[in-house]
Amino acid sequence: MKALLQRVSEANVSLDGDLLAAISAGVVVFVCTEKQDSDEDADFFARKIANMRLFADADGKTNLSILDVGGEALVISQFTLAANWRKGNRPGFSAAADPDMAERHYEYFCKQLAVEGVAVKTGRFRSHMAVSLVNDGPFTIWMDSAEK
Repeated sequence: MKALLQRVSEANVSLDGDLLAAISAGVVVFVCTEKQDSDEDADFFARKIANMRLFADADGKTNLSILDVGGEALVISQFTLAANWRKGNRPGFSAAADPDMAERHYEYFCKQLAVEGVAVKTGRFRSHMAVSLVNDGPFTIWMDSAEK
């Protein structure tokens, strides 16, 4: 499983000009399921993201989690995080999970993040969406379950 987290002051996602979801302060989580991923990977990522200290306290130190600040998560499925870009000029996506597995895993991850107490909003799986965000910092974290 791979995820790219971006701390944001606001973000939204639309499809064909229609707003699907919007958040204020929180994180945008671009998430990708790969063939070897399991529910345990999603559980680990949900716990980690809910508790990761990404937000500043009164002294300006990143000591607060999304739970501490009452932030929201906008979770977007993005299979392109599985891109193999090393050979040639066209990225390959053969490491990404098949769409059925990926959708199940995406929905499971979103549910687990909500179980952890995070307010979760989503895009639409397997859709060409427009994501807008204001990266706060910028503050971006790369996560790969192969590195846990």
